[in-house]
Amino acid sequence: MTTILLIRHAVNDYVKTGQLAGWIPGIHLNDEGQSQAEALGRRLGNIPIQQLYSSPLERALETAQAIQRHQTRLEIRVSEPIAEVRYGDWEGMSLATLRQRKMWTLLQEHPAQVGFPNGETLRAAQTRAVDEIERLIKKHPQEMMALVSHGDIIRMVLAHYLGMHLDHFQRIIILPASISMLVLGPDRPGVMTMNDVAHLLPLESKP
Repeated sequence: MTTILLIRHAVNDYVKTGQLAGWIPGIHLNDEGQSQAEALGRRLGNIPIQQLYSSPLERALETAQAIQRHQTRLEIRVSEPIAEVRYGDWEGMSLATLRQRKMWTLLQEHPAQVGFPNGETLRAAQTRAVDEIERLIKKHPQEMMALVSHGDIIRMVLAHYLGMHLDHFQRIIILPASISMLVLGPDRPGVMTMNDVAHLLPLESKP
């Protein structure tokens, strides 16, 4: 069996702007995100991870680096197929403005039909991410891999392995710096955990 840890990057200040980040460069973890990533790294420090992959976006790479600090033997390998959805013209726009568009309702109710202008469809994003996971399973059979990715991508991957229609993927909650676990092998896939943030509870309880 191959074990996949799907890890969402930690938080950043761009979220507070109320804008859609997508592939905009130069978005880094803020102080809270650095603390989250460090807690994540400590949580995974004694886990027998054999491969570490990351989206090429800075916020994901910085999260992966925090994991690597606690497992220095691991090399971070960049994987573009597990990177964020390409939102095209929507990137950098305010969510308040986007909510006024007709396509926003379609995105909420039938996301499988959505294609972002000068971007990609959600179906295409799901397919590329799942295809990459299947490729990595063949490349690293019987190993444990950590993949640092993004919220929507992780939700869509989990929806695929749960046998859930893409229209319902937004029902899955994936918080920053969370861990979700897949077990994949010759039998049917198993979703072991989703949105595990136990390592963040001491941070959340601070005044």
